[in-house]
Amino acid sequence: LPPIIFEAGYSLEKKQFFENIGAICLFAFGGTIISTFVVGMLTFWFAQLGIIHHVDKNNPMEALLFGSLISAVDPVATLSIMGSPELQCDNLLYSLVFGESVLNDAVAIVLFKTFHKYYDPEGPEFNRSVIPHALFSFLSMTVLSILVGAILGLLVSYIYRHTTLSDFPKLEASLLFLFCYCCYATAEAIQLSGIMALFFNGIVLSHYNSYNLSNTAQVTTEQFFATLAVTMETIVFLYMGMCVFTGRFKNWDVFFAFMGLLFCLIGRAMNIFPISWIANCCRRRGENKISIKMQCVLWFAGLRGAIAFALSMNMPGPNSDSYATATLFICMFTTIVCGGFTEPMLSHFGMKSGAENDDNDGTFLGIDDLLVVESSFARRVSESIHEKYSRFWRNLDENYMKELFGGAQHQQSIGLSSRSYELGLADENSDDYE
Repeated sequence: LPPIIFEAGYSLEKKQFFENIGAICLFAFGGTIISTFVVGMLTFWFAQLGIIHHVDKNNPMEALLFGSLISAVDPVATLSIMGSPELQCDNLLYSLVFGESVLNDAVAIVLFKTFHKYYDPEGPEFNRSVIPHALFSFLSMTVLSILVGAILGLLVSYIYRHTTLSDFPKLEASLLFLFCYCCYATAEAIQLSGIMALFFNGIVLSHYNSYNLSNTAQVTTEQFFATLAVTMETIVFLYMGMCVFTGRFKNWDVFFAFMGLLFCLIGRAMNIFPISWIANCCRRRGENKISIKMQCVLWFAGLRGAIAFALSMNMPGPNSDSYATATLFICMFTTIVCGGFTEPMLSHFGMKSGAENDDNDGTFLGIDDLLVVESSFARRVSESIHEKYSRFWRNLDENYMKELFGGAQHQQSIGLSSRSYELGLADENSDDYE
């Protein structure tokens, strides 16, 4: 998982991502937590009622572990379909799906790791006070992991910016790989999330350090990280296929697998539609609004894949096979069935670029429009805060951060200086010739 998550941050389309950072964070953090508890508690309650079996009926932590791992939306499966040029996916929709999928994975992994720490299959009876402690641990781990990843990314950028490593392309590419591993190992060594640290480390390195690399190293590192991520994804999907036909799992619970799929659909609906309404309260009206039709496509686009299956292989307890097989079924169903119907869904809801998108066509009544009008105060406040802090960040980034750590502006100035120097030499040579 670490190479997959790092490459997602390193290759992130930062402009689209940060333009919709508010909605993306709501979906990735709030939505993942909602989906985790909806799926987990539905699983636990149905087990207590005796409707589904092979689930711990006394401790909900096992079911919450399943809820956290199955809430991981696979970025490769989703983006390989919605990112296809033939589909001509709406830009806002693609940005939301892309941002949610790459950040949601890191959040789901941290949630899984947190619940795993608090779950003991053979331990004492479950105490309800564990859940608030687990959520606090999740939030503190997330914040500290982000700080570790960002700080180490800035440190690496500073080293590359103020040294002559760019004169040695092989060395700078090799060291960058080792620095990435150092970030993961450091976070894990201090009991934080190496995955979350790596994701934001990749974003920082892409924003600053990629401009400090030589042209050779830029191409090499981008292709190497992308190739490594694709290879890891392929290995996980290959393992998924082998598990079906090699008898890896002894306990297949088909009914639980279908119920798990139903719980996933319910959990995604309960996070997409309410959170979209909250996001719309703080967004500009018009093209920037998340329409009802777009919300339906967002709900449908929650494909599960390698991340969820890899986490399911770490499920503790005697029921691990049931959870792993249910996850395998959900991954295959969402990837094949939901992925196969993505293009018809985009066409039906008018979510292709240039398509007409009118929610007030008799099918959708545009109820969210009425609600958002009443929340104009929240929208004005959010726009004011966004404008103020985006201006502050641009000034800080352009005038101070890029001077210390490198960046696009620094690279352009180097290019202009080199060009001016070359022109100056050319003028001198022409004068000498004359």
